[in-house]
This record gives sequence, C-alpha cells and structure tokens, in this order.
Amino acid sequence: MNDDLTVPELQRRLAEFAAARNWQPFHTPKNLASALSVEAGELLEIFQWLTPEQAATVMTDPDTAHRVRDEVADVLAYLLQLCTVLEVDPLRALAEKIERNESRFPAA
Repeated sequence: MNDDLTVPELQRRLAEFAAARNWQPFHTPKNLASALSVEAGELLEIFQWLTPEQAATVMTDPDTAHRVRDEVADVLAYLLQLCTVLEVDPLRALAEKIERNESRFPAA
C-alpha cells in the first residue's frame, strides 16, 4: 500500500474501479448520497448499543476494529465518489466550512 495517497488518486482509483464494472450509470448524486447514508448507518450500527466507555475502546478488539475500518472506508469511498460526480473539492469544502465555523463559534 502507498503511504503517499492523495484524494485525487483515490478518486481516480474509485472511478476506474466503477468504470471497469460499468457502474457509472448508477453513480448519480442521489444514488451516491443514499449509499453514503447507508454506509454511515452501518458504521453507527457498530456503536449502537455500546456505552461511551465501550465505544472508546472499540478498536482494541481486532474483529470490531476491522469492521470499523471497513465501514469508514465505505463511507469515505462513497463521499469521494459523490464529490467527483458533483465536482466538489472535498478538502477545499472542509477548509471553507472550518473557516465559517471559526467565525460562527469563536473560542472564548
């Protein structure tokens, strides 16, 4: 695995993966947003009935940690694919949102 991964490189790999399987017709904004929501729900399901203390140590169990990493990957994959389709730069969008939040919620 490459430790120098970039968002554009991951987006390219996801696009190539989908293209090789002729999945592009299904990668509409609505479908990708729906899939993103489903995967986020699957991530939440791991934590659903845990106490805050249990949730804080979820990565100590190898099987659960693997599930968490897989669901995080699924959420990120769909988010990056949605950004590609909508031509949103996710890093720029986040940086702009942080700046707005810093203005809206100044530190004491």
